[in-house]
This record gives sequence, C-alpha cells and structure tokens, in this order.
Amino acid sequence: MGTYNLPRSVKGEGRILFIFTGKSMIYTVVAGGVGLLFYFIFSIFGLNTIGIVITVFFALIGFIIGSLKVPNLEKFEFSRKTGGENLDDVIRRAIKFKTKGKKIYVYKEEEKNDK
Repeated sequence: MGTYNLPRSVKGEGRILFIFTGKSMIYTVVAGGVGLLFYFIFSIFGLNTIGIVITVFFALIGFIIGSLKVPNLEKFEFSRKTGGENLDDVIRRAIKFKTKGKKIYVYKEEEKNDK
C-alpha cells in the first residue's frame, strides 16, 4: 500500500487567537501601551472610563496599521501607487520621505551594449 499526502489548509496557522499575526500583535501591544499612558493620566482625575476607551482606541489603531493593506483603487493616485502594500510600510516610507527633506534617489543601471 502506498502513502498519500493529504492537502490541508495551512492558512491562519501563523496567527495568534485567530486574528493576530505576529506583526499585528506587536503593533497592537505597543499602541495599547501608549493608550495606557492616557489611561493613567485620566485615572488621576477619576475618569477611568474615558481612559479605557482611549486605550482600546489606540490598540485598535495599532491593529489596523499592523494588519491591513492599502486597497488598490484606480480613482485615487495614492492608492494606485501603493495598492496592495502593507499600511505600516507605506507609513514608514512617508516618514522617511518627510525626514530626508522630500528627496528620492533613484539608482538606474545603465545598459551595456556588447557588440
């Protein structure tokens, strides 16, 4: 008798709690940590509920940045250029562009014609 490999779905095996990838979990925890700072500030004034809402909001923003991709929409120039890329990569590139004085260096290799 021969052995057969059974195909199985491996999509989602690298996820934590079914919705978090490793990267989105890190972004969620870091953004939630920033939100906790606001929670502690608001808890000093007795506004715990507002602090919790802000913490959850920051964690949600972190999850969105860590897991979503930019949609490819033909109507908008921004999405035509960055469509399908991860949102955190686009944000990182925009920050680098702003800090480098709005300069982009393109290196073009010259073609060599051997005759």
